[in-house]
Amino acid sequence: MTSRRIVVVTGGTRGIGRSTVRRLCADGLGVVFTHSSSDADAAALEDELGDLVRGVRLDVTEDDAPERLFDLAESAGEVVGLVNNAGVTGRIGPFTELTDADLRRVVEVNLVAPVRLCREAARRWTARATAPPAGWVIVNVSSVASRTGSPHEYVAYAATKAAVETMTMGLARELGPAGIRVNAVSPGTIDTTIHARAGEPGRAQRVAARVPMGRPGRPEEIAEAIAWLLSDRASYVNGAVLNVDGGL
Repeated sequence: MTSRRIVVVTGGTRGIGRSTVRRLCADGLGVVFTHSSSDADAAALEDELGDLVRGVRLDVTEDDAPERLFDLAESAGEVVGLVNNAGVTGRIGPFTELTDADLRRVVEVNLVAPVRLCREAARRWTARATAPPAGWVIVNVSSVASRTGSPHEYVAYAATKAAVETMTMGLARELGPAGIRVNAVSPGTIDTTIHARAGEPGRAQRVAARVPMGRPGRPEEIAEAIAWLLSDRASYVNGAVLNVDGGL
């Protein structure tokens, strides 16, 4: 990867993350993306996009993950953006069946890791004398579940996404004066493998009837929103939660 403007994307080998990596590369940005176990998918993405991307196998909940990730990204160029995309739902089912192990994993991946990554970005960026011309940008990926609560499916996941949106608004106000914009994208039901990993591969099609547009979204549609928020075209957007949900 040659020296260039770099965006860090967590969870970059599947669904929304994979589409986001591709979309950012189309804008000429370099991307350092994480994955937890998808070595073949990561290698395929690197082969497809060449020196624009670098994948790293990394559990974002590890104690030293933020430092390791940003050190790697800074070795590739000037880090100007962070996309907190990695997330887990836990198993679909009644709240009473939620295990402590699943609860801890959902909170650690969906909330604690993004908080720590935002903190690492803020520490590094605010220590610099001047911001880049377009400033720095953080985009957090939330979910329509933050508004619906996802009863009978994954309430704990919904709670973490609501917390991510609150963090987004708070950080936007705190970090804006330092030249850091912080926004979130809130996808509706998107047709990705996250439903299969939660235990119901056909969920996206099952719930499509609830969507005013009559279909689940595509990961590319979320990637477009993320790319816009990262771009100069959204230069006055700060503290926003952009719903991309087909009208839910």
